Amino acid sequence: MAQALGFAVIVVLYTVIGLMAAAGAIFIVRKILGLKAEQIFYAMFLIMIAAFYLAFASYFRAEAAWRLEIVVVIAFAAVALAGARLPMILIIGYSLHGVWDLVHELQAHGVYSMFQPGQLTPLPLAYGFFCAAFDFYMALYFYAQRDEWTGARQAVPRALD
Repeated sequence: MAQALGFAVIVVLYTVIGLMAAAGAIFIVRKILGLKAEQIFYAMFLIMIAAFYLAFASYFRAEAAWRLEIVVVIAFAAVALAGARLPMILIIGYSLHGVWDLVHELQAHGVYSMFQPGQLTPLPLAYGFFCAAFDFYMALYFYAQRDEWTGARQAVPRALD
């Protein structure tokens, strides 16, 4: 019972930290980048967070996970490249990455076993909850920004008078 309570506290804490990290990232990036650059930045960031699983695979020496994780990173890279131009694709990409984070977390705790043991990269305790909270918050922010990003991309520069 105490172990389950401790885990629940860790999950809540990591989830809140993920939400705070997303809010902080949004605040900082909005201050630094314009609308077009912001969308492109987040698309490239999707590639980096997807590739983070390769670092975990290396660190935890999860040789059996490499093949699947590389394929998934390539898929997220393709989604990110399309998302650099199309906000809805970026929203879908971050949402899917949040699901991918939760699949890793649930597999680590024996709740979800669609994949063979060892086929997914192990994660630090509750990392999947942190990352999923970050990803879903970002997807909601992108949804709110979609019209502004689309408008910025469609805006035609005015000739100097």
